[in-house]
Amino acid sequence: MASDRILVIDDEEHIVELIKYNLDTAGYITDVVYNGLDGLAKAKETKPSLIVLDLMLPQMDGLEVCKNIRRDEELKNTPIIMLTAKSEEIDKILGLELGADDYMTKPFSVRELMARIKALLRRVVPAEDNSSTFTFSNVTIDYNKHMVTKGDEKVELTLKEYELLDTLIKNRGKVMKRDLLLDKIWGYEYAGETRTVDVHIRHLRQKLENDDKNPVYIETVRGIGYRFNDIEG
Repeated sequence: MASDRILVIDDEEHIVELIKYNLDTAGYITDVVYNGLDGLAKAKETKPSLIVLDLMLPQMDGLEVCKNIRRDEELKNTPIIMLTAKSEEIDKILGLELGADDYMTKPFSVRELMARIKALLRRVVPAEDNSSTFTFSNVTIDYNKHMVTKGDEKVELTLKEYELLDTLIKNRGKVMKRDLLLDKIWGYEYAGETRTVDVHIRHLRQKLENDDKNPVYIETVRGIGYRFNDIEG
């Protein structure tokens, strides 16, 4: 949407120009910054709808920028797509562990980046037949407020974590394959990257289960995927 503001933080000018051109053409408001420190400052100043963040940046690297954004009360729920020239699995997982919602390895298709941006900017819309809240154990999802609480405490979920939880709950009792979850939540072909789902599932368990090492509600179905168990009490 034209009202969405995107912040691009990358030190490669030709890549920044290409991304900015496509974002501007699509009607987004686009800000660009070429180093990590200025990028973090710009994020705090403009409160963007989404951040495209390079991993290898001067002054402050992308992982540190991501960490600071997730600690900031006003920015912590901002979707982040991380870019990097590195393709090693450890880099990808580290980025996701620190709170990135998505990850792309250079060189990448600008068309695919645009599709991922659009997918991340979508907000979860509760199904019409859903009640405004759903409760399991001492966890409550308030669909109207787009908020999750555990006991009396608000649980901070990233957009992708919220969408994953919402999808599992709306299909409770069913086994959801990893590939299907990738397609439904990330909204594009993400073949071979099912580790992304595993990382987000682990985060959900840590935040919502009473014992994340022995989960009761978010169950692993070995070799297939995950199932949400609708257990009373």
